[in-house]
Amino acid sequence: MNDTPRSLGYRMPAEWEPHEATWLSWPHNPETWPGNFEPVPAIFADIVAALREHEEVRILTGTDELEASARETLRARGCAESNVRFFRIPTNDAWMRDHGPIFVVHRERGVAITDWKYNAWGGKYPPYDLDDRVPSRINETLRLPIFRPGIVLEGGSIEVNGRGTLLTTESCLLNPNRNPGLTKRDIERKLEDFLGVPNVLWLGDGIVGDDTDGHVDDLSRFVGPRTVVTVIEEDPSDENFRALRDNLERLRAMKDESERPLEVISLPMPPATYHDGRRLPASYANFYVGNGAVLVPVFQHSRDEVACAILARLFPRRRIVPVPCTDLVWGLGAIHCVTQQQPAGSG
Repeated sequence: MNDTPRSLGYRMPAEWEPHEATWLSWPHNPETWPGNFEPVPAIFADIVAALREHEEVRILTGTDELEASARETLRARGCAESNVRFFRIPTNDAWMRDHGPIFVVHRERGVAITDWKYNAWGGKYPPYDLDDRVPSRINETLRLPIFRPGIVLEGGSIEVNGRGTLLTTESCLLNPNRNPGLTKRDIERKLEDFLGVPNVLWLGDGIVGDDTDGHVDDLSRFVGPRTVVTVIEEDPSDENFRALRDNLERLRAMKDESERPLEVISLPMPPATYHDGRRLPASYANFYVGNGAVLVPVFQHSRDEVACAILARLFPRRRIVPVPCTDLVWGLGAIHCVTQQQPAGSG
C-alpha cells in the first residue's frame, strides 16, 4: 500500500475524544516487578473497574490459565465482567501503550491501525517478539485497514491534540537505539504521514529513572487542543529540576498547528521514589483519559490531591479516579503505559 494515512485523510485523535474501547495486556512477567509482582494484577483490576462503566475493556491473555487468573482477580476486586472482553494473544510484557496498535480515524472510512516496529525501548528487555506482533494479532479480530511505517515507535513517546500537533522528545525518538540512520526530519515525515500530524514539536530530556529514554507521557500531555499540562520540579537540588524547566520553557515558545501559542499549565512532581537505590519514574503526567473518567497515578503524598485537583478543573465532565501506583511504577511505568485507546468509529 503506497498511500499513507495522511494522504487518505486519516488523523490520530486526541485521547479525550470518544473511545470504542481501551486495550490492556494482563501482567504475567514477574521480572518486570522483581520481588513485587503480587500486588500488580489488583491494580490492573482497579483500572478495568474504573473504565468498564463507560467503555469496553479489551484484555490480552495468552493462556487459559492467565485468563482464569485475570477473571479471578477482577472478581476479588469487585469488578463485574460486563463490558470486559478477553483475547487469546500472548505477550512478553504488559506495556500496551508501547507495543499495542496506534489507531487513526477517518471521517468516512472509520478506524485504521498503524503498526510500528517495537524493540523494547532500544533492545533493553529481550525477548520482545510477541509484543512486536500484538498490533497484527489484534487486527486478526478487528480486520481494520492497517498501515506499517517500518520504523520503531512506542505509543508513550508521542502525544497529540487531535488537530494536527504532536509532542515528543529528542532523547527518545532521536536515540540511535531506535532508528539509527534516520534524521530528525526523516522521523518527522513518518509521524506526519502515518499519524496525520503536520506540526511536530520537540521537547528535550525525560525524567530520571525512565528506562524508555524519555517518554513524553511522563512529561507533558495535551488536555485540550491548545492546552498542555507539564510536570515541573520546584526543588533546584532535585535531579529532574533542570530538564523539566527546559521542557517548560520550550513549551512556552511553541505554537499549535494554527500558529497559536500553547497554554501551558504546571503539574507538580511527586516526591522522589526509590527501589534498591534506583529512582523510579513516578509522574502525575502518566494519567489516562477514558470516556467518563480520568485515571490518575497517586503515590501516597499530599501532592496527590494537588495533581488530582488540577486535572479535575481541566476535565470537569469526567470523574477523577486516583489509582495508587507505588507498586505499579516499580516496573518503571504507570497507568498510561498499560493502556491504549481505540477511538470510536469516525473522525
